[in-house]
Amino acid sequence: MRCPFCKVDDDRVIDSRASNDGFAIRRRRECVACNRRYTTYERIEESPLRVVKKDDSREPFERRKILFGLMKACEKRPIPLQALEEVTERIENKVLERYDSEVPSTYIGELVMEELKAIDQVAYVRYASVYRDFQDITEFMQELKDMVQGRGRAGRARATGRPARAPAARKKGPGRR
Repeated sequence: MRCPFCKVDDDRVIDSRASNDGFAIRRRRECVACNRRYTTYERIEESPLRVVKKDDSREPFERRKILFGLMKACEKRPIPLQALEEVTERIENKVLERYDSEVPSTYIGELVMEELKAIDQVAYVRYASVYRDFQDITEFMQELKDMVQGRGRAGRARATGRPARAPAARKKGPGRR
């Protein structure tokens, strides 16, 4: 392994262990020339998975594109990078479990939206607005309404099978108009 600092091809492995997901080996290495340490990951080489885009073009699957998309959607949001890396890992695992050679980009996009909806609604709406290519504010507002209804009384009514009740009228008390 070539040292990323001094570019010398002479190092020694200090520590090896399985990564958290179990699909890679994490190795701590030390360069013999400059004594600096760095980490490498060893993964199984699989047949290359290709992504089928909306225009029917194909390109290699790259997990970093998912991570960059998540980072862009979560920009200036209180979400740690570690959480985004975990989401990326879950998405990659789902894709690899379900597809062998080609995966539709729409499947990946839906997985990303599912994960974002669970972590941060603002990031979800940002991603959805680009992914679904909203043409005007009405499409954007409809997505927001669907999202709010899915969590509100209507969503609970659908889950229980009972109609949603209208909120009780507030009684006027002292100091209320």
